[in-house]
This record gives sequence, structure tokens and C-alpha cells, in this order.
Amino acid sequence: MSDQTPFQRAMAELDALHAEDPRRVDVEGESLPLELWHAGRMSAWLERVEEAPSELVQIAVRSQHLQRWEVPRSEYPEGRVGYLTWRRDQGKRAGETTARVMEAQGYTAEDAAEVSRMIRKQGLGRDPGTQAVEDCACLVFLENYFADFSKQVEHEHLVRIVQMTWKKMSPRARELALELPMSGEARAVVEEALAG
Repeated sequence: MSDQTPFQRAMAELDALHAEDPRRVDVEGESLPLELWHAGRMSAWLERVEEAPSELVQIAVRSQHLQRWEVPRSEYPEGRVGYLTWRRDQGKRAGETTARVMEAQGYTAEDAAEVSRMIRKQGLGRDPGTQAVEDCACLVFLENYFADFSKQVEHEHLVRIVQMTWKKMSPRARELALELPMSGEARAVVEEALAG
């Protein structure tokens, strides 16, 4: 174990925490903890968003949803304010836990604080690491959750959500998003949002 780098140890520790998610998802006939699968999708997108992401960016992207199941959305009020408060609190928790894991595996307090800041999405649009976390989160949403989500939300609201998501993404992430396979209905919503 000691011949592993702090990065390898931190990633293994974070994945062990992801694997505690009691929620499951079926992937090609295999049942996986939902959050571990989600973290894997985040990392897979990072490989396409950035050519050579730093260790810190890789950790931040991997940890963005860390232990999210522990505080369900239902514990917060309905509506936008409740959602934004829940999301902010989740980012703070994930950032703090990730920072503790990193320091325990040999990272400096400064590096741990930097990753925590990226997870909390501070510096969005200015900081490349924060932007990478946001880009991957948007791509995972569009790839895996958008189709189901679009069936639960009224049309005008859905168009606004796509517009807000698009605004937060880098040009590279937008390029990748347009390459995603989508149903006819989903593509129509995206096209309407981008035309608006």
C-alpha cells in the first residue's frame, strides 16, 4: 500500500466512500452504487474536456457528488431557493470531506483547500479547475438524467434549465454536449433553448 502515491490513495479512499451509496444503478447487467458510477462518469468526461488535467482537478471532479445521498433533496424546501441551498450545502460537505481525505493521504492543506473550492464551484467562469468540475457535471446531467428529467418538468421551465446549463459550460463542453445522442424531443428542446 505504501508504494502508492498520495493521489492513488486519495482516489481509492474517495471511491470507497462513493461505494457506500445504498442506491444502485444497473450498468450493462451489473449493479453498482449510484454515486460510484456517477463519479466514474465525471472522470470519463474529464478525459474529454481537458487534455492533461492536474491531480487536483481530477480529485475535485471525482468528488463533486461525494456522499450526496446522506442529505436527500427532500430535507429542503421545494422550489429554486430550497434547491440552491441544498446544492450549496452539498458542495460544502463534499469539499470538506474530500479535503480531509486528501490531507490524511499526504496532500498539503493548501492543495486540499484548492480542491474544496473547486467542488464548491467558486470561481466558475474564471478558474479552469472549477470550470472543469462544472463542465463534467453538466455533461453527466445531459448524458444520463436529461431525458427522464424532461418528462417531469414543464416545457418552458425545461428550456430555461437548458439555457442556464449552457451558460455555465465552456466552449469545449458545449461542443461535446452537441455530440451526445439524444431523443428527437430532447434535441428539439436543446435547439429551442439555444435559439432563444
